[in-house]
Amino acid sequence: MPEAAHAGRTEVVVPHQNTGLPADPVEARAAMVARLEDEGALHPGPVRDVLLELPREVVMPQGYARRTALEELPVQWQLLDWSVPADRPEYLEVLYCGESVLVQHEGEPMLGRTAGLRQTGGTMTSMSSGMFMTAVLMEQLQLRPGLRVADIGTGAAVTCAIISSICGDQHVVSIDRDPHVTEAARHHLAALGLHPTLVTGDGEAGWPDRAPFDRIFASYSLTRVPAAWLEQLAPDGTALLHLTTGSPSWPALAVISKGLAGQVTGELRPVRYGHRAGHGLDWIFLKKSLRDRIEARESATLTHSRQAPPPDTARGFWLALNFLNPGLVRNGGAEDLVIGAPACGSWVAARPDSTATGSWEVASAGPRDIWEEIQHTASRWAAAGSPGAYRLDFAADGQQQLSGGAGRGELLWTLPAMTIPAP
Repeated sequence: MPEAAHAGRTEVVVPHQNTGLPADPVEARAAMVARLEDEGALHPGPVRDVLLELPREVVMPQGYARRTALEELPVQWQLLDWSVPADRPEYLEVLYCGESVLVQHEGEPMLGRTAGLRQTGGTMTSMSSGMFMTAVLMEQLQLRPGLRVADIGTGAAVTCAIISSICGDQHVVSIDRDPHVTEAARHHLAALGLHPTLVTGDGEAGWPDRAPFDRIFASYSLTRVPAAWLEQLAPDGTALLHLTTGSPSWPALAVISKGLAGQVTGELRPVRYGHRAGHGLDWIFLKKSLRDRIEARESATLTHSRQAPPPDTARGFWLALNFLNPGLVRNGGAEDLVIGAPACGSWVAARPDSTATGSWEVASAGPRDIWEEIQHTASRWAAAGSPGAYRLDFAADGQQQLSGGAGRGELLWTLPAMTIPAP
């Protein structure tokens, strides 16, 4: 957790900060919605209407606030409770500031917890995602009354509440592997008068008893699209999920469509934010020890290069780098371009050379030549026509392949097989 803010563009968990929101929850909701509209994440329509009415303090009556600084270990958390008047000012800020809301620590039961509960160390195992990403994805689903929806990964039940309010709760199935999450969601959604089908089970298996689904939405990232979701997607249906290599630095959204005749097509797009990796998947970060070695240029080799890396705006390139060279993480908080490979300790730090126009000063260390990987992938990406997104094809033998560009320069790679984690 403490390294999350240094990992790149992903959901970031930070200590609570006062943002000056109105003290009234109705006004706080309106302010949150207005902020999302100003940021371009939300537009007039059913998702906006629901967010203006959805009391997050009912869906998430308790949540954790961090009580230690970002780099301080062990992390300490305190449970805030909306029913406790003294907690309300701070918890209203947590609920409506737009950041992730942490609702479960180490798989604990979520009902009957004592307000003020302190937790030390461990990880947060369930949360409500940041509202910018949630609003963008909910709008992209193009929800409307009567659509049959599978919400994979119930979590804090915020997306389930949004989907149920728009489509009708009788059309919604939400699946989570943790029975405590399912139990809490059932209790909190019922308080809103919503009664979707809530299931404890393997989300990657979907829910064949209620298939087919017009929409399938996942609130965690995976290495590939589960075969069951492709089978359970209805003709003219859409599925959305984030795909990951284990790095949070370059999120990718898979948009899957099924035609009226049953043919499945997909596209992988670079996005601003991505969900965290699902259960059983490694999630890699640049730990402070590695960042300190990079900052000190420990054991570094210094070179100069006339080849500049593609700019940050070339998001199709960075997405290709992520998939073609797995295991890389960018330090998004550094002034220079800083990328590390935590598994082997390799790193590169590059910046324009102040003494030579057009040249780059490159410091690197470790067994991987990350600068060469960047330059090689940049050449391949340019030869492919600098694609900004990638086709996702599904073969009869179960392989899932990504491609961009065309002809001899086409970029092409196969997604790894999905491993089934232990329960």
